[in-house]
Amino acid sequence: MKKILIIGAGFLQSFVIKKAKDMGYHTITLDKNPNSSGFEYADEYDVVDIVDQEACLKYALSKNIDAVMTAATDYGVLSTAYIAQQMNLPGLDYEVAKVIKNKFMVRRVLFENNVDDVSQYYEVSDIEALNDISKKIHFPVMIKPCDGSGSKAARRVNSTMELKSACEEAIKSSIIGKALIEDFIEGKEYGVESFVYNGEAHVLGVMGKYMTNPPNYAELGHCIPSQLGIEEKVKEVVKNAINALGINFGAVNMDVLVTKDNRVCIVDIGARMGGNLIGSHIIPIGTGMDYMASLIQAAVGDSIDLKTQNLGRNVVTRLLALESGKVVNLPNLDEIHEKCHVDIYHQLKVGSVIREYQNNLDGCGYVVSVSNDIREAVRQAEEAKKLIDIGIIRENNRKQSF
Repeated sequence: MKKILIIGAGFLQSFVIKKAKDMGYHTITLDKNPNSSGFEYADEYDVVDIVDQEACLKYALSKNIDAVMTAATDYGVLSTAYIAQQMNLPGLDYEVAKVIKNKFMVRRVLFENNVDDVSQYYEVSDIEALNDISKKIHFPVMIKPCDGSGSKAARRVNSTMELKSACEEAIKSSIIGKALIEDFIEGKEYGVESFVYNGEAHVLGVMGKYMTNPPNYAELGHCIPSQLGIEEKVKEVVKNAINALGINFGAVNMDVLVTKDNRVCIVDIGARMGGNLIGSHIIPIGTGMDYMASLIQAAVGDSIDLKTQNLGRNVVTRLLALESGKVVNLPNLDEIHEKCHVDIYHQLKVGSVIREYQNNLDGCGYVVSVSNDIREAVRQAEEAKKLIDIGIIRENNRKQSF
């Protein structure tokens, strides 16, 4: 039985851990959180910080693993690539992984290769450097941590007066202590999931996205098909970005903005399976491709089939971005599942504290709706999310709207 090490064992990684075990692999996982939900599905696990590359490698060597992978988290990408390099296993080139993990370095490569239409970008680690940079900036701009995830500390800035506080917040949220300043692009956001296999980039799906209102720009859900008229252009930009960055292996998740005049601008790139149920549910249901199985087989070194098909299914998801407060009682989720014809995935329990929704890390779970009619899929998902929200009894009654 081949041993596969999955870096990260949170809620979203638990789907991959379960899949690998169901496929007959000896499944091992690491996470620094001793209460990680994925631990219960693995054959073996240990509490290790997945950002600590040497600690992860030491553990991998001790287990004599046959494969290593991560999914739905940016924090495990570097350690995964490092282990693959050191143990001569299939994986993303480590030097490429270091570039992908730094949004400034990614932006520089995209700019130098004329991949998209973003024209200005700056890296900031020292607030004092803003004095010179601010004179060059054309507002509005977007500020984000250079190594951030989940829209955390990402913020639009309209003037010099807002610049310092936004950069301080982004730097504070960055592990490497750096912020990226780049063009703010007015447009509609889409998600794109791709897979690189045998040196060729395959775009598996383009997804429409539902977002919060400014200033947070956080995800509220996805849909497939995207209902975007220029999908082929988006796919071309995505493939050009993958090639420019030298991504040689594995899953690639991107966020792109499409402007009213159909310019395509890349917002973010992750060298791993998309989170928010993209890889575990949206792509498989929407395209018929067993995506997680393909990721696992590629990591092990087995051959895979990347064919997708139009099944006529409309898939809509909603994050459980809920009214904040401490949970006293939960509604009957089975009844909501039956009434709205949706699947519900959550981590809610009595005593849970629901945070004010500012980025997708504040979400409490997901609703997945599938229908032959996109409007019906949207209606089902939104009704289920609403019933869950109003059905939760909390210690306070503060309202949160989106």
